[in-house]
Order: sequence, then C-alpha cells, then structure tokens
Amino acid sequence: MTARAGFPLPDLTTSLPRLPFAADPETVTEAAALRTAEPGDIFHRLLRDQESPTTLLLARHVLAAFLPEPSEPSPSDAADVTDTADDIAERVGRVRGELAEDVGRLRDNAAETHEAVVRQRAPLALLGGCWLDTVSQPATQPSVVVNRLFGQHFRLLGAGQPERGQLRRRRRRLEDLGVYLPEIETADFLHRAEARPLTQWHACFHLALSRLPAAFLPEVVGVHFAMLALGVDDLLTGAPAALPEAELRETLAEYLEFTRSSPTGAEDRRRLLAAVTLVLRLEREHVAMLTEFAAWHAGLSPDARVAAIVARHAPFAGRQHRGVRIGRQRLTDWFAPSSGELDLPAFMREFRASPQLRPAADGSCRFLKSIKFGGPMFGIFDEREAAAFAAWAASVAAGDPPDPDLAPCTVGDGRAAVWSAALAGSAPQDIVTVPAAPTALDDDREFFHRLVNIEHHPHLLPHARERAEAGLAEAEELFVHGADGRHTDASWFDYTPESLLERVDRIYWDKLVDPYEPLTEIPDRDEVVFGQKTFALGSLIDGTWAYRIGNLGRRHREADTMLFSIYADEMGRGDLAKNHITIIHQVLASMSVHLPHIRQDAFLDQDELPDHLYGFSIHQISLALFPDSLYNEILGYNLGIEMFGLGRMRLHEIQKLRRHHFDISYEEAHLSIDNLSAGHARQSADIIVGHLDGVRRDAGPEAVQREWRRIWRGYASFAHFVEHELVQQIRTPQPATADLVI
Repeated sequence: MTARAGFPLPDLTTSLPRLPFAADPETVTEAAALRTAEPGDIFHRLLRDQESPTTLLLARHVLAAFLPEPSEPSPSDAADVTDTADDIAERVGRVRGELAEDVGRLRDNAAETHEAVVRQRAPLALLGGCWLDTVSQPATQPSVVVNRLFGQHFRLLGAGQPERGQLRRRRRRLEDLGVYLPEIETADFLHRAEARPLTQWHACFHLALSRLPAAFLPEVVGVHFAMLALGVDDLLTGAPAALPEAELRETLAEYLEFTRSSPTGAEDRRRLLAAVTLVLRLEREHVAMLTEFAAWHAGLSPDARVAAIVARHAPFAGRQHRGVRIGRQRLTDWFAPSSGELDLPAFMREFRASPQLRPAADGSCRFLKSIKFGGPMFGIFDEREAAAFAAWAASVAAGDPPDPDLAPCTVGDGRAAVWSAALAGSAPQDIVTVPAAPTALDDDREFFHRLVNIEHHPHLLPHARERAEAGLAEAEELFVHGADGRHTDASWFDYTPESLLERVDRIYWDKLVDPYEPLTEIPDRDEVVFGQKTFALGSLIDGTWAYRIGNLGRRHREADTMLFSIYADEMGRGDLAKNHITIIHQVLASMSVHLPHIRQDAFLDQDELPDHLYGFSIHQISLALFPDSLYNEILGYNLGIEMFGLGRMRLHEIQKLRRHHFDISYEEAHLSIDNLSAGHARQSADIIVGHLDGVRRDAGPEAVQREWRRIWRGYASFAHFVEHELVQQIRTPQPATADLVI
C-alpha cells in the first residue's frame, strides 16, 4: 500500500463520483417489475420499506423517469438560466409570483372546496424536506454544503422539539382548515387524503430523491432551494415561510461558488439547474391540477358529491349489507358485482328511488337515521360526508332532478399517465447486475468502503445485515463475562428503569471515573500517534449508528427525536467548526496524518490505519442501515458508545496529546458533550427508559423484557469491540487445575 494525500479541509465537495448502482439479478428483476406498479404502491414502498435493496433500485428508476439522464442535454426550457444564484432565484421568484396568483384564487374558494384542495395537496405538504433526511451520512460528511443543508434540516424538524418543526406546524394548519389525516406512513394515508394519481407521482419523486441524496447531491441542492423558495404549501395554507429566502439563496450561492473549483463543476451546475427546472415544472403542474380540481369540486351537484362518497366507501362494504336491497339488487351485489366495477350512475338512480331515501313525516329518512348515533351505519361516514348525504336527501325530497353526469373525477390523470409511462420506460444505464454472492466480502477494507457508499451497492444490504446479526450474537457472551470489562459492564441484569440507571452510574464511577489517575509517564510521540490511529477509523464515522433514525415515517416516538438530536450534535447541528468529522481530521492533521475521505477509492490504499480494526466500523455502519428492524440494538449501542467518551480513557488521551502538542479538540468535545449529568450519556439512558415505558404501555411487561434483551445485546456489541482483551481471555482455553505445576 502507498500513502495518499488527504483531502483538504474545508471539504468543498459538490458531488460524489458517478458510480454504477450494483444489484443482484433478483433485485434488478423485482425493481424493474415495480416500474408498472400504481403510484400509491410505489409511494408506500419508498416510504415504508427503507431497508431493502429493491427500494434503493426502485428509487433510481423513479429518478430516471423524472430527471434527465447524464448523457442527455439540459431541458430546453432551462436554456435561459445562468449559473448564478441571483439569476436562479429571480427565475424561481417569477414562477412564485405566477403561482401566488393561482394559489390566491384557490384560497378564495368556498370553505368546503378550499378544504378539498388542501387535502389534495397534503401528501406533498407533509413530505416537505424529506430529501434532506439522509443527506448527512458517512459518504457526504463533512462537506460544507451538506452541513449547511443539515443545519437547515435540523431546524425544519424543530431543532429537537418536533412540535416546533415544519411537519407539525403544517399538520396543525391542515387541521385548522378541517383536514384531519393519519400519519403519512399509515396504510390508508393516501386514501384518506383522496390523493389523485398525479399527486402520488409527485410524492414518489420526492421520496425517491430522499433515498439517494449522496448520489444526487446537486439535485438535492436544486430541489431544496426551488421547493422552499416557491413555498406553494405555505401560500396555500397562509403559513409563514419555513426558512428565509435569503438564507436559501446564500446556500445556493455558496454551492455554485464551490462548483467553480470542482473538476465536475460544470456538470454539477447542469444537474442542479435541471432539478430546479423540474421543480418549477412539477409545481406549475400540480397547482394547475389543483385549480382544475377546485373547479370540478365546486361544480359538483349533490348527486355527484354523494356518488363520490359511495365510490370511496364501496370497496369496504362487507357481507353485513346482504339483507339490504337497493332496487332489485342486494347492496352487497351492487358493491361486489361479477364484472368487478360498480355501475355508479345506475346505483345512484336506484338509490334515489329507494325506500331508504323516502321522506318521513319528521322530514328525515331511513338512510339518514341509519348513519346517526344508534343507527346501524353510525361511524362509517365522517361529519363532512354525513352533511353531504343530508343535503342530497333534502334536494331529492325537494324534487330536484338527478344529475345525468356522474363520471368519476379524472383531474390530472393525463399528466399522471405521462409519468407512469416515463417510469415504465425507465432504464437507467448505470444499473449493473452483479453476482448474488459478492466476492469482496472477505476484504474488510473493501466491504467498509462499499458500506460507506451503500447507495451504489444495494446488493450488500443482506450481507450487512448478516454482519450486524453475527456481531450481536457473538456479543452475548459478555452477558456472562461482561462485568470484568475495563471500560464497560455488559453482564446481564433484569431490566427496570432503576436497575438500568444504577448500572449506568456504576459503570461511570467504577469503570470510567474512580480508576483515573494522571499518567506519570507519557508514551513517546510515535506511540501516541499509533494509539490515535487505532481510534481514528471509528471516529471518522462518528454518529453513523443514528444517521437514519430521523427519516420521514420514523418520527412518532420520542426516542427517535432524542436519538436524532444526538446525531445532530455529532454533526455540529450544521456548524462546521463543531462537526466531529471535521474535528477528527484536524486532530489527525496535527499529527501529520492525512487521509483520503472514506468514500474515496484512495482510502482503500491508505496505509495509516491498522487493518484489524475495520470490524468495529463495519458493525456500526451495518447497524445503522437497519433502523427499523434493529432499532432496539441501536439504542443499546448508542448507550455504549456515548458512555465511552467519558472518564479515564479520554483524560489520559488528552494528557498524551498535550505533551506532544497535538490537537485535543476531539477528546475535549466528547468529554464535555457526553457528560452523565445531562449530556449524551444520560440522554442515552433516558432514551431507553422512555422507549421501554412506551413498550410497556402498548404491549405489556413481557414485551418489555423481549425488547430489553435486544437493547442490551446492542450495548454488548459495542463492549465486545472495546473489551478485546477480555474477549480474548474468554476464548482462550484455560489449563485444567490438575495440570498446573505448583
């Protein structure tokens, strides 16, 4: 191996290398088959299945359908756009002005129509900013632009207080306008939002970008600026802008300035401009659809309003209606015809003439009574739908003629068909098929490098899962022997909140603080440098275990917010000077250790860091890739690594570094931020207690113990790497007593 020059700080990266997306044959086939799926199915796949290689490859197909391929020229309507931030902002501003007039007219509609429009827009409003979910990751940190974006992302999420975040503010605004929706990850979200196919396709684009932000960094910058600067959702609901336009423009200008010194700068600018152009097209397209939708909704007759409600509920009508007849057919047969399609106009004609709608002496009718409290259909229809039925019954009783045109809503379907065809025909040239069992897994350097660049190596996700599970299984041997650890105690104990906090306190005092005594002899320079090198690989991926915790769809637990806030602290909350990845590079540079970035091919050839330490970092990244299925283990691992930043080890390292005039900022940062009083160590314990308290309330005490075992093996998996001497001792056969020579 040969030494390579390190990458310079600050990291002015504007894009990562264009690499192929590698997948095994089964994944390639499965992802290709999904190209013809309905947009709602793709939406749910991208949102709810974030751990499979198929989802990453599907995201690539979706982006290919919406964005120009690398070999294609920029869209013709972007030809007048220059590459300065002011010019881009001016163009976006002009479109915002156009859309503001259209949105203003939408807001002038009657309350019921405005509510329907806002409901239709809700899937996009509640996705806002998702493209930044994992823009901060091992492959991209500590890029200056990534830190800028991450700082804004953290603020959009409420800076550790979700109720202050954009998502919750938008949800409250929707509710103020009468739109009540379940969480976006729920199975019936799109149904409850009554989302048209075009709305669903636009949402799929944003979700797809959120799955591959490192590979599409220029596009993320462009989409982020254009979406927030246009601010359609804020215009529609009358909410203030999420971020000041001046700040967004400053970030854009900074990025464009960096492209001028980048070898890929011209291409990066083209990609950014193409993304801006796409957003302008999509937002114009969607506002135009909302305008058409508002006109359709406002023009609905009472018959048409009821027909839409019937169509919406018909798929859920069960056998309980088999005794009810409308005309000559049972209700069950109307809603489950042999042809597979409900004849809505015929049903509405018969319903109008049915005894269920015949006015009674009190002015009501059998049907309206059935949907009120005490009736057999109470609770099926919400207040808005019940009001529509009442208005319709009154119009029928008044003798109003039936509506001859009950055609279903088709607003936006023409444009939706264009995107459907684009996805069906997408064939990205950068998708390559690789063997189902890669041959490079025995090489930890290569495996680590590919896990850092996981967006381009989805085929390795099953193998990362295997490595994580193997490390967790091996670590359980410390359930028996862990008390003998020097820095940790992973020995098993039955969980209670009190027992966990007692164990944490005991580890802190008995293992980390009380044994500390200042060093009387300081190792020589080479030994100190070598010691720092043994920690460096883990430090270069600081915070990685939690980088996917804050993704959209994973913010319903308080523990998610707390753990994501810890990750944000590790990344400096967008402040480059406080970013731990920046700091560790500065520390290494003070020792004349200059490393390539871990994402770069050159890192494979560096000869500064020992080979035998890659397993620890591979385990950490592997855990991070499965924030749903290995959530409990991540919570335990987080406790272990945050406590490790305290006490004897850190204080000794500071002594040694000071003696040789090396940078001590990384050690000092952890000694401070990880404190047991209120810092990450205490927060990590509180996260576990809070999470298990929720488990107890939702699933009972037996579930708590199952979850606890998984959490504690996550802690043990950290201890397993730290306590290598103890592990070696456990695995070394001890001589029998009879064989000892006295």
